[in-house]
Formats: sequence, structure tokens, C-alpha cells
Amino acid sequence: MKYLCLGYFNKEKMEALPKEEIDAIMLECQPHLEELYKSGHVLVDAGVAQEVKSLQRVGGKIQVGDGHLTQLDKLIGSAFILEAQNIEEAIQVASLHPTVQVSRGEQLGWEIEIRPIDSFDMKD
Repeated sequence: MKYLCLGYFNKEKMEALPKEEIDAIMLECQPHLEELYKSGHVLVDAGVAQEVKSLQRVGGKIQVGDGHLTQLDKLIGSAFILEAQNIEEAIQVASLHPTVQVSRGEQLGWEIEIRPIDSFDMKD
């Protein structure tokens, strides 16, 4: 089974930090990412930029908007897909991610959401 894992952060708390402090926190993430990758369960890992465009069909036409469709106090900062036998194993593997391993993440509102994927197809 494949699982989509979304890493969230609190935008206001992250933006309140100086760049040097954010860089230091990101360096702390590297060893945890290496452990996650060594697990052999990660199929795709992506850092997500904060530019957002939303698509919506309105009156039979597609409208493009700036920003999120829903207002959230947290934003997606990372997304990864992993393969696991069941949700318990997915939780175990996802718990290697820096989002829950780096201690400063707790203060910055970091968290992971795990969702089973119903279908998955990689195009060549």
C-alpha cells in the first residue's frame, strides 16, 4: 500500500525567525532525511514551494485563483509518498521524518498527515 504524507508548518512562526536560524534548523533535518531514505520505503520526496494557484470549475469554465482553496493556519512544506504494508508501518516510517524528529519543529507547528493512496501510477 502507498501513503501520501504531508508535512505542515505554521507560517507565522516560521516567518518570525531570522534566516540564519531557519538555515540552522534545516541543517538539523539532513540526518533525519538520510535515515528516512535508508528505510527503503520512500518512493517520492518533495519540498513544496509556497506559491499556490487553485483551479475550480465555475459556470462551466475553469477559473484560476491565487492562494489556497481553504484558509489554513498551517501550510504544506513537504510531501512524500512511501510504501508500507499497513498504516502502522507507514506511521513508523513517517516518524523518521525531520518534521517530528527535529525538536524545534514542535515550537514551529510542524506535523505530518498520512493518507492512504487509492491509486498510484507513475508515467514514463
